Order: sequence, then C-alpha cells, then structure tokens
Amino acid sequence: MKVPTALIGARVESTAFDLQVRLSLCALDPDEGYRLGAELVLDTPFLFRDAAGEWHELDPGTGVSLAPVLALFGQSVVTVDVRDRGVLVIDFEDGAGLWVGPDPQFVSWRLIGHGIEPIMVGPGGEENWER
Repeated sequence: MKVPTALIGARVESTAFDLQVRLSLCALDPDEGYRLGAELVLDTPFLFRDAAGEWHELDPGTGVSLAPVLALFGQSVVTVDVRDRGVLVIDFEDGAGLWVGPDPQFVSWRLIGHGIEPIMVGPGGEENWER
C-alpha cells in the first residue's frame, strides 16, 4: 500500500463523532478544482497532540472527551506518514497531530474518497508501505 501523501495540503472541512471519529478532508487544485475529497475514519483508540503540544489519549464513542479533535477544523495537513504495520502519523499546520496505531482485533483506520487510493488498516496492521 502507498502512504497517502495526497493528503498533504488538504484541509479539515468537518469533524464527526459517533462510534467512530471522522475527518473530512478537502484539497483544491488552482487549475482543476477539487483534487481531493477524502474521509479519514478512526475506529479504535488514538493519540491526539493539540497545538500546545499536549497529548490526549482518545477513544471513538466517548462523546465529549473527543472535544480536543474539534480544533482540527480548518487546519491543513503538512506531513503524513505510515510506519511499521500501519501506524498513521499526521501533522497539521498549527502543530497538532494524530497517531493511530494498528489494533490486534479490529480495523483501526480507513481512508476513502476522491483523489486518494482507499486504505484500510485491518486487525494486526498492514505491511509493505510504499513512500
């Protein structure tokens, strides 16, 4: 699988919480309009670093405790990497970041949409990431 570098420059257009955390990301190409319209879905616990550098251990489905993620609204992705067996690492323009590791039993994260290859990191993670 390929590291989703197409996310670089994409902006968080919306956040949604239920039993999952969803980030809708959008990027425009000055000549062609929308180059990316993607949804990042987090299904398992993850780490969130706020703009002040403080780390939060968060779990989808926990309601108001997910409030720190709301600060991502309007932020743009500056770096994205996938490490080891599917550890997703994203940094945003204000210094915030996400770290989502693979889960031994469940799908941990998914990426779907236009302008991006679909990715699903299943139980135990995925290998052979291409940069």
